[in-house]
Amino acid sequence: MPRGSSAKRERQYEHIKDSAEDRGASSKRAKEIAARTVNKERARSGESRTASRSSTKDMSSSKRGGQRSHSGPGGPTKEQLYNEARQRNIKGRSTMTKAELTKALGR
Repeated sequence: MPRGSSAKRERQYEHIKDSAEDRGASSKRAKEIAARTVNKERARSGESRTASRSSTKDMSSSKRGGQRSHSGPGGPTKEQLYNEARQRNIKGRSTMTKAELTKALGR
């Protein structure tokens, strides 16, 4: 957790980490899940200095509840697919639809 974070965020982090470990995630993975979730909530509520567009405009982590996990009902969002395509340096990604991005990424 970042220095100066509130007691509420500390409790939230511990709760999410413990829940992830109870579901069978490794300690390292549980910490990552908890940190990402708490940081997103901090960004949504204006507690962080910087925030990504997906952190502030997207539905909250608690409401989403795994709906967009990579194997969930809708799969990853178009923005998530686009970011992965950018990391892989796929040409023409900016004009691709979600389905085309999925195909180009080999999913």
